Amino acid sequence: MTKNYIAGEWLSATEASANVNPSNTNDVVGEYARASVAEAERAIAAAYDAFPAWSRSSIQQRHDILKAVGDEILARKEELGRLLSREEGKTLPEGIGEVTRAAQIFLFFSGECLRMAGEKVPSVRPLIDVEITREPVGVVGLITPWNFPIAIPAWKIAPALAYGNTVVFKPADLVPGSAHALSEIIIRAGVPAGVFNLVMGRGSVVGEAMLQSPKVSAISFTGSVPTGRKVAQTCITADPMKKVQLEMGGKNPMVVLDDADLKVAVECAVNSAFFSTGQRCTASSRLIVTEGIHDRFVAAMQERMQGLVIDDALKAGTHIGPVVDQSQLDQDLKYIRIGQEEGAKLVAGGELLKRETPGFYLAPALFTEVSNQMRVAREEIFGPVATVTRARDYDEALELANDTPFGLSSGICTTSLKYANHFKRNAEAGMVMVNLPTAGVDYHVPFGGRKSSSYGPREQGRYAQEFYTTVKTAYTFDGNGPYVPKTKGSE
Repeated sequence: MTKNYIAGEWLSATEASANVNPSNTNDVVGEYARASVAEAERAIAAAYDAFPAWSRSSIQQRHDILKAVGDEILARKEELGRLLSREEGKTLPEGIGEVTRAAQIFLFFSGECLRMAGEKVPSVRPLIDVEITREPVGVVGLITPWNFPIAIPAWKIAPALAYGNTVVFKPADLVPGSAHALSEIIIRAGVPAGVFNLVMGRGSVVGEAMLQSPKVSAISFTGSVPTGRKVAQTCITADPMKKVQLEMGGKNPMVVLDDADLKVAVECAVNSAFFSTGQRCTASSRLIVTEGIHDRFVAAMQERMQGLVIDDALKAGTHIGPVVDQSQLDQDLKYIRIGQEEGAKLVAGGELLKRETPGFYLAPALFTEVSNQMRVAREEIFGPVATVTRARDYDEALELANDTPFGLSSGICTTSLKYANHFKRNAEAGMVMVNLPTAGVDYHVPFGGRKSSSYGPREQGRYAQEFYTTVKTAYTFDGNGPYVPKTKGSE
């Protein structure tokens, strides 16, 4: 059984969970420790004790550690990518790609360590200087999801350490293998005891301990909307209040206009909706298509979907792997039934598949004749299920695209510069894609959305400092002798 890492030691736990390969349920990746409340509290205490020294550590030390992490991940990308695909179910090329991104994130933030900057400005009062600096916030609790088991931990851990915070990391209980491997790399890179702590286990145990502890200064969470709302409420009402950052999902639209390049539109839609088994918060689960191209688009989608290979994630030539587990598969099938009951037309896929090994295989599903009021068009399914909604023209398509409680990513396929520019300005989303899949973002730019998709500062890139640091303004009197205000009532 693998162990948790607390206060510089690998510690056993009394409870463990099996990490099962969704491509082959007979294959157990490993047994991973589940922490108790007491173990979570010990990790928090270790991070709290380590914070004063780490927050004042040299930027060179932090740079060297993060660069070593990025270098090792990159050197082992095939091995780590295979582990990721084996435990999560995304195809091997996708797994290796995600591992590569994790390495790039650590390398980016190793550079950010050396680019820490502040401001020195004159005061409106004579002989006074003003310095504006950023400082780490303290102990940061990081709660990550199962669909990106190494990239999302990377884009939380790397900036947290780069800016001088200490970390208590709780990965998703469903896929701890990649998180454990990443933690081993971080520890080998020389992070001091207590600065980084891995505490695997249930959110109701480990996550709750983070939320309740007054020693935790900030929580970064990626997961469902209901859990995210609870995290936010607890952080805001805590004493002392905690800084909070939430990424909670999406119901992302992709608009296809009459003037779109049909091949480009179909590839964007298939990639966005079905790759990674549709288990991405940026997936395009709503395809909004104008009248003139609607029927040709649907026919081309059906033809393209027939050529998709759904099989073991580790097999060469597989386009789409299995759903992550039985619970998620049940949810996907439930929504396929709901769509049919609501009157949507299932024109492709939606059936369970059998392969050489037992796994959670589902043919990607495409619905047409979908209205924006149907549950399949409004609720996040988080699987390979997409809907097509017909729109009269661009104006109605934009209105339909924005008619959602979510606002993470939004896309449009068009050859019109006019409509592309208008959509970029008026799409109610944190990220907008033109003639590109809605899923797939760079590691050096901000990630996040609006409405119920996100709350708090953006993740990734230089914008990460907004969450992982706090701003301090310091005043210095540069004159001789005691300061005497020039005007009465100065503050």
